Amino acid sequence: MALKLFRHARIYTPLMGGCPAAGDEQGKLAVYEDGCFLVEDGCFLAVGATRDVEGHLKGRAADREFDLGGAAVVPGFVDPHTHACFAALREEEFSMRLEGKSYLEILQAGGGILSSVRAVRSASDEALFAFSRSLLESTLLYGTTTIEIKSGYGLDVETELRMLRVIDRLGRETPQTVVPTFMGAHAVPEEFRGNPEGYVTLLREEMLPAVARQGIARFCDIFCEEGVFSVEQSRRVLERAREHGLRLKVHADEVHDLGGAVLAGELRAVSAEHLLAASDAGIEAMRRSGVVAVLLPATAYSLRKPFARARTMVEKGVPVALATDLNPGSCFCTSMPFVLSLAVMGMELTPEEALTGATLNAAWAVGTAHDAGSLEPGKMADFLVLDGETPAVFAYASGARPIKSVWKLGERVA
Repeated sequence: MALKLFRHARIYTPLMGGCPAAGDEQGKLAVYEDGCFLVEDGCFLAVGATRDVEGHLKGRAADREFDLGGAAVVPGFVDPHTHACFAALREEEFSMRLEGKSYLEILQAGGGILSSVRAVRSASDEALFAFSRSLLESTLLYGTTTIEIKSGYGLDVETELRMLRVIDRLGRETPQTVVPTFMGAHAVPEEFRGNPEGYVTLLREEMLPAVARQGIARFCDIFCEEGVFSVEQSRRVLERAREHGLRLKVHADEVHDLGGAVLAGELRAVSAEHLLAASDAGIEAMRRSGVVAVLLPATAYSLRKPFARARTMVEKGVPVALATDLNPGSCFCTSMPFVLSLAVMGMELTPEEALTGATLNAAWAVGTAHDAGSLEPGKMADFLVLDGETPAVFAYASGARPIKSVWKLGERVA
């Protein structure tokens, strides 16, 4: 591939360390006011001050040069928590929530996740792929170059495997890097109503072995929440997932402080996600085990709930990541810039901390930190050219899309 030289960039990037950025490190960025970078074979060859980067040319001329005109450049967003494989919207539930119905009340009435399960089970593979691809196109426009997608709208062996095949195809046929997560433990399906233990047995004895044989999913997630899966049920499912070679994630303490964050710490899960109701004990358990707290401020906004305690988590030394939670019900959001704006204005993160949460720490949360999440030699050349001078523009330009262009593997894709 051609050697590309990008000049006159105001570069802002977290830098790779041996673990996710936590505490004071979360807000530290490398900044190059008159920055420059080289891209070859889809990866960064050199990034930094212009004179240093030009030294890497060693007399070689770049095949193409780009003048970025002093615009800010940041890593492409890594969205570490989405449910972006589904077949229909659930706009009517928005009105139900405005009328006072709770998330769990809607779920128990056969709506929520179970509504999406019925839609996915009845959709063809092609229809499911086409609908999901349109969602990814929107996320790409908003700067997401790596995205995690969970299954969990099948809730039987056949449909969960089918969802994972569609997610895998999305990774092969769209520009983005896609990280597949198995979440058969998203809810108890209607056919097991009144028998959650029977479904836990199905997860452990049939679904997980089948998912492992298929070889697509990299992680296993579970909705550890009152009215869904208990802490002990979650522990048994996750331990079996680990036996089958999957890394662990936990939907933890979204509505109630059930102890999901504590469980994530005990099992040394890669991440605990949601955490609106996480206790001090849960935060401490995550800190001790280095669990990444994946926070979803657009979900709190959509559900009209208090935000997760991001400031406390950072101050306690828990690495914080940010995600959209793109899904058809509780949070139909494709915009990472909106998430960063909420994180700064609603969760008291600094713009620098929010950027790290949406890039490098998010990459750690989905196992791609050695390839994505920062502008450094050897990593994928995934970056955003901003319509602004600093990362603060995501909060400053509330509700806007302050992005001039999106680049994936050194190619402009949006």
